[in-house]
Parts: sequence; C-alpha cells; structure tokens
Amino acid sequence: MTASTLSAPQLVTNSRMLYSSWIPADPKAAAALLPKGLSPATNRALFMNQYVVDSADQTSGFGAYSLTYMGLDLEGHKAPDGVTPGRFFTHYLNSSQTVRDYVSERGVPASAGTTTLELEDGKLVATTRVDGIPIIRTVARVGSQVASVARGQLMYVTQVKHKLMAGNYPYVGDIASGFELLSLEFLAPDHPVYALRPESTLRKVEAWCWYAPRDSFVYPGGEYELKAK
Repeated sequence: MTASTLSAPQLVTNSRMLYSSWIPADPKAAAALLPKGLSPATNRALFMNQYVVDSADQTSGFGAYSLTYMGLDLEGHKAPDGVTPGRFFTHYLNSSQTVRDYVSERGVPASAGTTTLELEDGKLVATTRVDGIPIIRTVARVGSQVASVARGQLMYVTQVKHKLMAGNYPYVGDIASGFELLSLEFLAPDHPVYALRPESTLRKVEAWCWYAPRDSFVYPGGEYELKAK
C-alpha cells in the first residue's frame, strides 16, 4: 500500500518498544526546535521512542518497519488524562517509505533511518542508524516478566502549513519488570538529533523510562488544530 491509499486511523500491534525520557545537556538548543506558540515543559524533559514492528501481520496497512522518534514535552498542553504532557515531534527516523509518506502528510518531520532492539541475558541494546551509521545507542536492563499493563492515550503535536495540529494516540502495552536505563549515547555530533543529547549524568524522568515487549497503539484519525497557550 501507499500512503495515499491508507485511511486513518492505522493500527499497530505487539511492537517491541523502548521509551526513554531525560533532561537535555543544552535546554536552549532543544527548546529552539519548537515552533512559535509552543513552550517546553517546566522540567525541560525530552522523550524518545525506539521500536520495531517485526511483521506486516502486526499492522493494518503499514507493513513491517522500525522507528525512532523524539522531541520535547510541552508546557500547557496535556494528554486526555489531564496529567501526561503533550509532546512535539522534532525528529522521526523511519525505515518505511510508506509510513514516512503517511505521517509526512500529517506534519511529522519524517526521514529515513533504521532501529534495532537486541535483547540478550536481560540486557537490551537499542541502536538508531542513518545511512547505516549509528547515531543513538540506548542500553537498559530488563526483566523477563510483565510487571504491569499500561494503557491510555498520548497526545502528540505536529505542524501542518503553519498550523499546530494535535492527535491522541491510544495504546496498550505490557511493561517489563526490573527495568533500568543504563546509558543513552548520542553518537553523531554532526547530526541534528545531537541538540537533544542528555546531560553527562543522564538525569532521567523515571516515570517515562520503560521497555514493552508487546505494545499496541493507533495512529490517530480526527486530528484537531491546537490553540497556542
């Protein structure tokens, strides 16, 4: 399928997903990536999701793909739970042209990239590559049991023709036990994602660091224009 033949929303099931959040080394450089009308969260938190969809059978139309996306938590905008901050995409590195075309039509800054998640003896290594060159590497310790099931909706913001658009992304995910984020390295100082690199001490936003061996979610339909605050 091509992006033009795919109707919103699109469903993805049982992806393998590593979600992390941290405080940037250069908050001003990170904040500069936001468009007019948006402000970074008070704690300056950033987010990143590195995940893999192994089979086309796990999607309603996208096919298999891998993805790393990242950006900033926002001040004054919340997900439907009224607690979780809204989030703005600054980078979206996807292995599938079909997915890149689909999300680009909705204002996501999509470009080519691949992501791998390798789990061995409780150690998880997530690597994001562009043109085959590693630019981000995340290492975590994860348990083999499911500690809880997370469910709800996240809210992500994009920019379409100078308008800020928001969409709610429903999700259900199995959260692995014994999670610990060990390291987060931005490996390419010449790549634009380097503006989001973490402090050397890797100050983490603990509530948003986790690994899900199975996470299902929906790319939204019914996006709406976001009013600046």
